[in-house]
Amino acid sequence: MHGLHLTADLHDCRCGTHWLVDAQAIGAACVKAVEAAGLQAVGTLLHTFAATPLGPGGVTATVLLAESHLCVHTWPEQRGVTLDVYVCNFGADHSAKARAVMEALEALFVPGHAERHALKRGAIEKAEAA
Repeated sequence: MHGLHLTADLHDCRCGTHWLVDAQAIGAACVKAVEAAGLQAVGTLLHTFAATPLGPGGVTATVLLAESHLCVHTWPEQRGVTLDVYVCNFGADHSAKARAVMEALEALFVPGHAERHALKRGAIEKAEAA
């Protein structure tokens, strides 16, 4: 259970619009970031939402990792993106890899500003000697 959970809310993204609406491109970029960081993608699920009177629909992209997951949600009408990266492993610390994925994706979306949070999850408790 021990791991690092990173989230980022990206505002005023200055990337090309296709990065906010093209599920295949977003999914490919996510897998590329995961692999470049040394994590293992074991599945992807992409969903494009229908357009609204406010503009094109956004995308949800999820990459299932051997080490946990990565999720991206876009709001093209607001030029906003939320990112969620969680890595855990009983035998290794993948925190640096999670940070590398987050940095790569933030660079892709070019936010005007971002709200970032980090949560350490599942601290391993040591059993007391009897």
